[in-house]
Amino acid sequence: MPAFTTGGDDVEHAERTRELLRRWHEDGDRAARQEVAESLLPLARSLARHYAGKGEPLEDLEQVASVGLLNAIDRFDMSRDVRFATFAVPTIAGELKRHFRDRGWMLRVPRDIQELSARVTRCRETLTREHGRSPTVGEVASALGESDERILDALRAADAYRTMSLDEPLAGAESGGVLDAIGGEDDGFARAEERAMLDIGLETLAPREREVVRLRYYEGMTQREIARAIGVSQMHVSRLIRRSVDSMRETIAPVTRAA
Repeated sequence: MPAFTTGGDDVEHAERTRELLRRWHEDGDRAARQEVAESLLPLARSLARHYAGKGEPLEDLEQVASVGLLNAIDRFDMSRDVRFATFAVPTIAGELKRHFRDRGWMLRVPRDIQELSARVTRCRETLTREHGRSPTVGEVASALGESDERILDALRAADAYRTMSLDEPLAGAESGGVLDAIGGEDDGFARAEERAMLDIGLETLAPREREVVRLRYYEGMTQREIARAIGVSQMHVSRLIRRSVDSMRETIAPVTRAA
């Protein structure tokens, strides 16, 4: 995600994208939808590359990211005063993460059964600790408020979950196995998601507040330097920064939870 900028080209592109999205959502203009998809496809491919080398072909990941981009186009709320790219990043990332979660299953298993299987596993561990023995199907069903049949379906589905040796080579990797891929998340991608969230908050600020935030946190200027630059007192700059940060926090919090 590019750094915060007031460049004209960036603004013009955002305005063009919003107009195309309006034509798609309000007029059903499929050509407008296609143009948005094509213009943001490099972003989708870039996000897909962050997940490359983890056992899935890059071509497949780019396809998944493209689906995420189309979902973002269709789900974008035109009433929100945010740039489309800031909404698209977490949507595409979510699609990629779901892909890796679903690919952990050797057989195609319905999503609700996958989720129930995880709940059953946690419940069985809890009941085993409490009772000192493995729980019966009926006990698990009672604890989760499910039928015995659903619990049995979840237990059978667990057998379809792919197990893999930690030394097994990763597909497409020249060296190293699963163990080498386990670790921290990609810092660069995390920063891209965080930048998208910050852009959402910045766009809700008034022009002067946005400029003060840019000077303080992007240019690294002190409050005194900012005060001289925009012609106000240092105390006023302090109030603007505090008010702007509080406003951005209130805006970003619900978006972060949804993501």
